[in-house]
Amino acid sequence: MRFLSKLSGRRIGNAGLVLGSYYWSRLTGNINAPGLPISITVEPTTACNLACPECPSGLKQFSRPTGNMKMPLFEKLLDEISATTAYMIFYFQGEPFIHPALLDMIRAASKRKIYTATSTNAHFINDEKAKAIIESGLDRLIISIDGSTQEVYESYRVNGSLEKVIEGTKTILHWKKKLNSSTPHVIFQFLVVKPNEHQIPEIKKLARKLGVNELRFKTAQLYEFENGNKLMPTIKKYSRYKKNPDGKFSIKNSLDNHCWKMWHSSVVTQDGAVVPCCFDKDAKHEMGHLSAKTFKEVWQSEQYRSFRSSLLKSRKEIDICKNCSEGTKVWG
Repeated sequence: MRFLSKLSGRRIGNAGLVLGSYYWSRLTGNINAPGLPISITVEPTTACNLACPECPSGLKQFSRPTGNMKMPLFEKLLDEISATTAYMIFYFQGEPFIHPALLDMIRAASKRKIYTATSTNAHFINDEKAKAIIESGLDRLIISIDGSTQEVYESYRVNGSLEKVIEGTKTILHWKKKLNSSTPHVIFQFLVVKPNEHQIPEIKKLARKLGVNELRFKTAQLYEFENGNKLMPTIKKYSRYKKNPDGKFSIKNSLDNHCWKMWHSSVVTQDGAVVPCCFDKDAKHEMGHLSAKTFKEVWQSEQYRSFRSSLLKSRKEIDICKNCSEGTKVWG
């Protein structure tokens, strides 16, 4: 309901254009994207304080520079897309709260009546920050909590502190109540891997005890999975992969030749590159750069059009699509 309250006439009209052009392109093969994205992902930073084993940011294995998005770049983007964009996500790679002006970005988007969301490991949420988060107008806060004991939590969230996650969560919920605020909607997100899958019952109890709004279980993306992986969960429901008769593993997603994301959303990296989706972590498929073009020029460029066309012809041949979880997500 809060998201729907953000929908102006122009945003609804734009959404109609996006939806219609998506199905028209699927039906005819003629690529058409007259609208602008309904949702934009902004990458505040590529820096992270943790070292998660399947994360290029945490492992410092990026082929692109580490840094923070500059405010003039964000303001330029916001000016260009705010009339049509209804949803803005403030995370891609990195820990968003490392950016010193993250809440300024969120406030600016909230003032434009854009639904805002971010995801965090909660290590930077102290009393002052929690109050500021509530006052920023943030609509949705996802807190990663991948274990109910320190030993299990840090087996994936390397260098992390479960105590900090729990204290950060308590502080957010305290200030929500104190300020009589319905936002942000606080979600515990539990990335299910083999070392923590046995703690699913405990994390449910902890979520109820703390009083978060929602608990979600997320499947893990694994870079090496064909021959199995020590992180691959044994509970099939929570795995993106399936075992084939030959003993090899493959992704459950059938990778049909279409993708709604290519019409309704886009990602802008911390340095201004526009990439097609969140699976392009290294920005290999840069569609254009906001230092040289407007977002609309990039979105409707021949390069973007060609990428959409190649996806409709043979999605399985596109590298970032081969590990895509769309269609295999489990929310618990």
